[in-house]
Amino acid sequence: EGIAHRKQRCWDIEAIFGDIKHNMNFKRFALRGIEKVNVEIGLVAMAHNLKKLALVI
Repeated sequence: EGIAHRKQRCWDIEAIFGDIKHNMNFKRFALRGIEKVNVEIGLVAMAHNLKKLALVI
């Protein structure tokens, strides 16, 4: 069961990170500190979700 769950992760999560890194050209965090990094990754995630939403509309 755990191995099957781990195999599914490749399809569910890794594609999103690949899209963010390659298509959105996000390679490094510009800010320092855990709170600032959380804000930055939140903005990147929102941009990714808005991009997906724009494709549907």
